[in-house]
Amino acid sequence: MNDNFLDKKLQGRADANALRSLIVNKNKIDFCSNDYLGIVKNKIIEKSIPSNLSHGSTGSRLLSGNYTLIEETEKQITEFHDAETGLIFNSGYDANTGLLSSVPQKNDTIIYDQLSHASLRDGIRLSLATSFSFLHNDLADLEKKLSSADHQHQTFVVTESVYSMDGDLAPLDKIITLCEKYNAALIVDEAHATGVVGERGEGLVQKLKLQKKCFARIHTFGKACGVHGAIILGSQKLKKYLINFSREFIYSTSLPPAAVEAIAISYKTFPEMEKERNHIHKLISIFKNSNLKYKTLLSDTPIQIVIIPGNEEVKKAAKTLQENNFDIRAILYPTVPKGQERLRIVLHAFNTVKEVEGVAKLLMNL
Repeated sequence: MNDNFLDKKLQGRADANALRSLIVNKNKIDFCSNDYLGIVKNKIIEKSIPSNLSHGSTGSRLLSGNYTLIEETEKQITEFHDAETGLIFNSGYDANTGLLSSVPQKNDTIIYDQLSHASLRDGIRLSLATSFSFLHNDLADLEKKLSSADHQHQTFVVTESVYSMDGDLAPLDKIITLCEKYNAALIVDEAHATGVVGERGEGLVQKLKLQKKCFARIHTFGKACGVHGAIILGSQKLKKYLINFSREFIYSTSLPPAAVEAIAISYKTFPEMEKERNHIHKLISIFKNSNLKYKTLLSDTPIQIVIIPGNEEVKKAAKTLQENNFDIRAILYPTVPKGQERLRIVLHAFNTVKEVEGVAKLLMNL
């Protein structure tokens, strides 16, 4: 079949110097992955997981793919996060689209932070509800949108706790105050907080003791947890609803026992990795106190952002860093707004002080 009809869109990306491709950076120092605690790099899960577990679940959970281990793991995670119950999904993307496409109904309103992850936005697009964005972490704009919502129907507010492309935190305590004032249901994606934020990596919601005030929380396992999948935490009624109405849950083959056991092992492991979290905080302080020539975004998380406007310019900077053995990637327009192109530098428990100082020195002299 002729596929020339794809050329126009691909050429447009190429003309903008934004054409994506897959690369493998072997043996470079990792400053780009989401393996914050080094669970993947140090093969922590592999050392504990039994070798006799199946790598297939044989069906969706409503048919042949439900089993004791997955229900026990849901209970384990639910207890750790101080939630009423939870439902495991195959990925964070599935969880976010499955929740937002099924729960909000026609005439409901979804108000979401404008920097919300693509998976949240795709779920919102699939919903029948009316949706509006509010300026990033802007409480005045959020309240303006809340006050004008249709109060005869349900309103939802959607935010992340740690923003993956900026590294900053949502002001959840103030957002919840507004949600209570306007009777809105709060949905928080904790993907980049899980394992990292809080004394035991429990996430920002629990760190602020706000877990009883959220309608739903999403914790994904593919970042600091070092495994795969996600869980939606909420009420028993929400879980029953998702089992009956979330297409991503109903029509997906469930995670196999080997994958679920890996999740369970991670949840036994990362809460005790206090030393690793403390080392990350030390590296954050070192990087933030470096005298870089470029603008940086305010972040107290492992995600540190250096703004280098222009796709060509930021790609050149990333190439220089990679030539010096640092695996740091450029984030290009249209992933981020034009003029806000950036280096996304991720600090890990396995990075050394010398390595972080080496990155900073290069950024001072680019």
